[in-house]
Amino acid sequence: MGSGVDFSAIWGSFLNGEVLEEVVAFMAPLWIAVAVGVLVGWVWRPKWASLSRYGDSAETVSTPLAKLGFISSLGFIKIQLSGYVPWISDDRFDGDASSADPTSESDSSKVNVNRENESQVGDDDLQHLCRLVEVKDEGPAWIPMMDKTTPTMRYQAWRRDPESGPPQYRSRTVYEDVTPELVRDFFWDDEFRKNWDDMLIHSSTLEECPVTGSMLVHWIRKFPFFCSDREYTIGRRIWESGRSYYCVTKGVPCSAVPRRNKPRRVDLYYSSWCIRAAESLRDGQLTATEVILFHHEDMGIPWEIAKLGVRQGMWGAVKKIEPGLRAYQKERASGSPISRSAFMAQINTKVSPKYLNSSENSSNISLDAEDSAKTQVNKSIPKLVIIGGALVVACSLDRGLLTKAVLFGVARRFARIGKKV
Repeated sequence: MGSGVDFSAIWGSFLNGEVLEEVVAFMAPLWIAVAVGVLVGWVWRPKWASLSRYGDSAETVSTPLAKLGFISSLGFIKIQLSGYVPWISDDRFDGDASSADPTSESDSSKVNVNRENESQVGDDDLQHLCRLVEVKDEGPAWIPMMDKTTPTMRYQAWRRDPESGPPQYRSRTVYEDVTPELVRDFFWDDEFRKNWDDMLIHSSTLEECPVTGSMLVHWIRKFPFFCSDREYTIGRRIWESGRSYYCVTKGVPCSAVPRRNKPRRVDLYYSSWCIRAAESLRDGQLTATEVILFHHEDMGIPWEIAKLGVRQGMWGAVKKIEPGLRAYQKERASGSPISRSAFMAQINTKVSPKYLNSSENSSNISLDAEDSAKTQVNKSIPKLVIIGGALVVACSLDRGLLTKAVLFGVARRFARIGKKV
């Protein structure tokens, strides 16, 4: 979200594209069958079910169709369907006060200038991103998904499926004739983002730190009519090493934004990227910019369906980002004043390449230490087993000191052999 390619935007592009029509055509009969089954089962429900819900009055069970009503049936069907299709459980059938349009609130939220949100996005996040960039995070192997090239851009994408959690995506985009600093500002600029990201319907800054540039922002993204909109509270911060920029954004808890039924809060969210100068595909000069992105989130959509959406909508969404970047490039070249969020993108925590290397090495050392500890434990297991077994045998077979001494002597000899092994 705010990256080389936004995978939630890809999902939205898929939902609004031609591929969606094929999926809906395939799944519509299943949905209709479930809806009809629920409706029929409710209309011809047994009398005891009606009594348990409405009381013992005969009027409540005399005319089920009259009692049901069109609006109430829709609400009930929605509740029942949520058990089979969980990502529609909070959709737009409800009409309570909690569904009020959040954009009706003032976008000029009060900004708390403090450093509280630094604890939510810190050095551990930087180290984790560095390990991802250098492919040293000890995670599953990345599976290639796409490799596309245009005269002004090259895009590559990978995916991997961890043992738990949603699919994770990695992409590498090279933009020609643009500086890393401009790309950094472009993806951080929430005000300008609304010009090219039609899914973003609300953004506001809740907290910011003028010393480190860290921010806490509130986003709401528009989803199609059969899905409720999604809400994010995102902590973000940028580290600079030379002309390489490590940008971390992730979902963080925020008491300032109460949780509501709609829009649906996305808690598990991670979208971070590294921006740095790269060789041009045309002449090999350092006139291009490389964006390496890592993204995963749990939008409340079945992961297999989300993977299908990303796969089908990926390239179409990626191609829409570059025109926005070029428009931003022209606007900045014209001398237009920058937005507040773009200004905050220029406040970075500076770190040396030596620090980044030491972070990677320290993580590797910790892993080696864990492996060494495990090896020592494994080597000590035979010794413990032999001595423990000797103790049991000694206490169960004979209570004499001689027998016990012999058994323990033999056990010690075998333990020495196990130690040498």
